[in-house]
Amino acid sequence: MPVSQRDIDLAHRLAEAAGAAIRPWFRRLDTVELKADQSPVTVADREAEACMRRLLDAEVPGDGVVGEEYGTKPGVTGRQWVLDPIDGTHSFTAGRAIFGTLIALMEDGWPMLGVIDQPVQRERWVGVAGRATTLNGAAVHARPCAELARAALATSSPHYFSDGAAERYLRLVAATAGAGRAGPLYGGDCYNYALLASGHLDLVCESGLKLHDFAALVPVVEGAGGRMCDWAGEPLTAASAGDVLAVGDPARVDEVVEALARVGGAEVR
Repeated sequence: MPVSQRDIDLAHRLAEAAGAAIRPWFRRLDTVELKADQSPVTVADREAEACMRRLLDAEVPGDGVVGEEYGTKPGVTGRQWVLDPIDGTHSFTAGRAIFGTLIALMEDGWPMLGVIDQPVQRERWVGVAGRATTLNGAAVHARPCAELARAALATSSPHYFSDGAAERYLRLVAATAGAGRAGPLYGGDCYNYALLASGHLDLVCESGLKLHDFAALVPVVEGAGGRMCDWAGEPLTAASAGDVLAVGDPARVDEVVEALARVGGAEVR
């Protein structure tokens, strides 16, 4: 079923509600809690997701919900709203406005609508399957990349890669090291994907992401003419393992996958 205007309007209201909960806490936090996995969580994370869940319960009670902070609510419609109230909590707690709220609508496991909202800078990217991605209502486009050696590569942190994944990632770094580039851009989380959709980056490569980390990114990047896939080049769905690529120019996808698939000259199988 195509995404309706009602769904899009609801996604905007979810982003507005989350932003209103987040902004009062930006650069004003005194404490940060650690979850069981030692990742940080803030009052803003929890309040933002709670606000969004209340809206969803009122507007689309039959839809499922998957959220980073409050888990999964089963649905009966084949649709799931996937929420990450603050993607980039490290940046948020450091006062860096490069975090974002992620909102996705999935149907039968496929991302159909995605929002990347930066509530402090008031930037909102919206992607819908079959439509052009917009930034604050204006269409945006990923840029062409003539060769992989000239690609601007970003990732949130090299520390998020396991040993095996890190070795493969470094092969990609080497393949993009031409034209006197200083190296990859670090930090940014979901904001990197928004920048790619707007034509400021060429590649984003990450490993170990969860559904709430990547579901919203897919419609945003692909609606801007880019491509999102796993490290084997396969589409991202609810069943994906979390090794994620965003490629602004789809012509470079095979080269990126090939670079990641070889370690020490041997192909990874």
